[in-house]
Amino acid sequence: MPMVTSGVTRILLISGSTRDGSTNTAALRTACAIAPKGVEARRYTGLLELPAFVPGVDPAAYPAVVGLRDDLAWADAVLISTPEYAGTLPGSLKNLLDWTVGTADLHEKPTAWLTVAAKGRGDGATATLASVLGYVGADIVTTACVRLPVLSADIGADGLVAARGFRDGVLEALDALMGHGKTRTGAIRDFVGAAEEGAFAAPLEPDIENRLWNHR
Repeated sequence: MPMVTSGVTRILLISGSTRDGSTNTAALRTACAIAPKGVEARRYTGLLELPAFVPGVDPAAYPAVVGLRDDLAWADAVLISTPEYAGTLPGSLKNLLDWTVGTADLHEKPTAWLTVAAKGRGDGATATLASVLGYVGADIVTTACVRLPVLSADIGADGLVAARGFRDGVLEALDALMGHGKTRTGAIRDFVGAAEEGAFAAPLEPDIENRLWNHR
């Protein structure tokens, strides 16, 4: 059983599937259920409510988009699990990501993905996800990006995946995601602290300091 880093980390779990009985959603539901002490995991459930992205429109005009942004602001890190549709991401998940492009909600946010497709499948979705996350400036934690295949038959009546191997793999991914986030948080704290103590020739500009602390 992997040891999970101590301390509180808030992780938002996003499924790219809108299908009932989805193995991706079951995987993240399980991750939420077995998240260890020190982890507050939350599943994002508003995918179907998001309107189609329209460039230039104020996101505040749509309550569902406001909810998405609030969830992303709450999270210290993000874990995504998505199926592949027509060789790429499902349109619903790409739409969600499109809403984050102009608002920097994922910028420098530690992010990873959990692939539940069998080896040799789902690679188109993963490649596209990596490309889009790179475009929006997410901090991709490669050590937390794992493939843990799940079949529909693996999902119990409670909607969870019971297989020990799967659960251990999820905990290892959470461990990597948390460890990365804490290392980054510590570095930001040290940098801002040094600036406050006058270690640099000039103080940080207020907007820069606020942005750093928002990612602490």
